[in-house]
Amino acid sequence: MNIKGLARGLLAAFFAFSAPVGAQDETVSVTEGVNHIGLAVSDLEASAAFFTNTLGWRRAGGDPDYPAVFVTDGNAFVTLWQVTDPATAVPFDRKNNVGLHHLAFTVGSLKGLHDLHARFLNAEGVRIEFAPEFMGQGPTTHMMIREPSGNRLEFVVPGSRVRAEKAKAEQAEGSR
Repeated sequence: MNIKGLARGLLAAFFAFSAPVGAQDETVSVTEGVNHIGLAVSDLEASAAFFTNTLGWRRAGGDPDYPAVFVTDGNAFVTLWQVTDPATAVPFDRKNNVGLHHLAFTVGSLKGLHDLHARFLNAEGVRIEFAPEFMGQGPTTHMMIREPSGNRLEFVVPGSRVRAEKAKAEQAEGSR
C-alpha cells in the first residue's frame, strides 16, 4: 500500500470512529473502560512473582481463601486466581478455546521493551513467543510471551512513541 492509500485508510478510520453517532445507533455506553482483568493461573505464586519481580508491579492485596493475588502497575489491575487442580487444568489454547486470546500492555519506550525482553530471557517459567518486532509494517513494536502459568501476554510500544523517540534522537544528534 502506498502512503496516500495508507493516509486515506487512516483518515477513513478516524472519521468512522470519531463521527457523531447516527440516529440508528443511539445507544449510550454505560461502561467506562476496563476495571480489572482476572486470569486463572496454575501456579499462583509463580505468576504473582512474574508480575511483581519481572514486571515491577506491586501486590495490591489478595484473598487466601479463594486463593487469589491482586497486582497492579498503578494503571492496570490484574487478579490472579489459582485454579482448583493445576494437574487437571486445561492449558491455554488461543486457537481452540473461547475466551481470552491475550492481554496486551503498553510499554513506554523501545528501550523499555528491549529491557523487558532481556528480563524475560532470564525469568523462570517465561516462554517468549517472539522477541520485539514491528507490528505489521511498524513503527509500532511488540513482543509476545507466556507467563509462568501459560497466559499469553503482549507488550506494545505504540507507533507514536517510537516516532517520538526517533525524532528526539535525531534532534539530539543534530544538536551535536
